[in-house]
Amino acid sequence: MKVLIQNISLVNAYERSESASILLENGVISNVNGADTHADEIIDGTDLIAIPGMIDIHSHGADGADVCDGSLSSIRHIATKKLAEGVTTWLPTTLTQPRQRLQEIVRVVAQYRDQQDLTRCPGLHIEGPFINAKNAGAQNPQFVRLPDWQELSELHQIAPAKIVSLAPEMLGAAELIRAATAAGIICSAAHTSSTYAELSLAIAAGLKHLTHFGNAMTPLHHREIGVVGGGLYDSRLMIEIIGDTIHLGPDMLRLIFAVVPRERIMLITDSVAASWMGNGEMQLGGLDVVVKDNIARLKEGGALAGSTLKMNEGLKNLVEVTGLPIESLIAITSWNQAQSLGLDGFGKIATGYHADITLLRKDFSVARTIVAGESRFVG
Repeated sequence: MKVLIQNISLVNAYERSESASILLENGVISNVNGADTHADEIIDGTDLIAIPGMIDIHSHGADGADVCDGSLSSIRHIATKKLAEGVTTWLPTTLTQPRQRLQEIVRVVAQYRDQQDLTRCPGLHIEGPFINAKNAGAQNPQFVRLPDWQELSELHQIAPAKIVSLAPEMLGAAELIRAATAAGIICSAAHTSSTYAELSLAIAAGLKHLTHFGNAMTPLHHREIGVVGGGLYDSRLMIEIIGDTIHLGPDMLRLIFAVVPRERIMLITDSVAASWMGNGEMQLGGLDVVVKDNIARLKEGGALAGSTLKMNEGLKNLVEVTGLPIESLIAITSWNQAQSLGLDGFGKIATGYHADITLLRKDFSVARTIVAGESRFVG
C-alpha cells in the first residue's frame, strides 16, 4: 500500500523544507519530494509539520497505567497514549522492585513485543534496583540492592534490556557495566552520589548515559563537579533531559543548550501513571504520590516522582524556553536516541528509512502518528 503525505512542512535534524511530499510504501519511506504522486491514500499536510517519529527511552506510565503493574493491558494502554504524544518507539521503563516481581514485569513486556501493533518496543529501560538508597528519590529504597550482573542477565534473556540505570559508585557496578556493555546494554548513571572521578571510572568501564540529568545525582560544585558537572563537560556522555521546566528549570535548560553539543542531548518524559490525568493521588513503586498542578511528588518527603509530561509538550517547551527553531531541536527527540540505541533506519525522514513519522500542528498538538507506514493515531 502506498501512502502519500503532501503539502507538508518537513523537518529533519538541522534542516527544513516547505511544501514537501513523502511517499510511504510497505512500511518504508520510498520517496521524498519525488515525482511519483500515485498512492492508495493521500494525506493533506497543509499547515502541519512532519517530524521523525519520536523515541521516548524513559517512560514508566500514563493515564493510570504503570509498566510495573505487570499487566499486558497496562502496557498496551501506555503505548496507546504514547502514540497520542507522537511517540513511535518506546522503552517501557521499570522501577526498583523485588527480583521476582521484575521478572514478571519483563515477561509482560516480552508479550507486548510479540505483537507491536502500537508503538515499537525494541526493549526495556531497567531503572534500578542497582542504585544508591541515599539518592533513591521516588524509587522505593526498600528494594534497592547491589549491582548484580546475573540478575540483569536473567531479565535481558526474557526481553532485551536496552538501557540499565544504576549508581556507578556501588560495589560491583564496574563489573556489571563491563558485562552489560559487552552484551549490548547501555549503562546510565542514576540515583547516584558519585564523584566525577568515580563517574570517570564507570565511563572507562563502558557507561554512556546520564539518567534524568540533574535529578537524584551529585550536583555541580566548584571544588567537585560531580555527575552534573560531568554531564555538562564530558563529551563521552549522552544526557537525558525531562523537558517539563520543573525537573530542570528554564535557566538550567538554557545553560544545557548553551554548553552541551546538541548531539549529546536526548529528550525524555520520565512520565508516570499520573500523566494524562488531573490532580489526585496514586502510587509509584509502592510509594504514595500526590499530583497537583501537573507536578507529581511523593506524599512523604515531597520528592519529585517522575513527571506528567507528554513528549510533544516537552518539544514545545524546549522551543519556547531556548528560542531555537524546531529543526535545531528535533534531533533530541529521535535521531540521537536512534543513534545511541543502534536503531538503524530510524530518526530521519529520508528515502529508505522506516516510515515512522509524527505530524504536528503549529501548536505542537499531534495530528497523526504513523508507525511502519500505518496511521496508528489520528487526533
